[in-house]
Amino acid sequence: MQTDIDPRSLIGRKAFDRNGAKIGTVDEVYLDDATGEPEWAAVRTGLFSRDAFVPLEPSELAVEGLRVPYDRKLIKDAPDFGVGRHLSPEQELQLYHHYRLDISAPVSDSRSPSPGEDLGRVAGSPD
Repeated sequence: MQTDIDPRSLIGRKAFDRNGAKIGTVDEVYLDDATGEPEWAAVRTGLFSRDAFVPLEPSELAVEGLRVPYDRKLIKDAPDFGVGRHLSPEQELQLYHHYRLDISAPVSDSRSPSPGEDLGRVAGSPD
């Protein structure tokens, strides 16, 4: 994914699977603790208001929204950790395995936005 994208610009955008089917709306963005780069997005699927974590690499930001190169079913079956909390290394490893991502690079903690960053809420939405 483009690294010069402001994570806040992803919040509220529609997310689409590899076939172009809408999977939901980006609810939160999780940053890598070591680099500060956006690493995961929590996508509100609408299915019982559940958020599914999707990797931002190798996803692409397009005019219509975030394109995630995975099938809708795989995304909806992703482990559910809830949102608004820090992802532990174990949770992140589960996500890497779920999406069959290369885990040769060290798994670092991903964090949700810290207080004051407001990366996890769509501007203007009630808390």
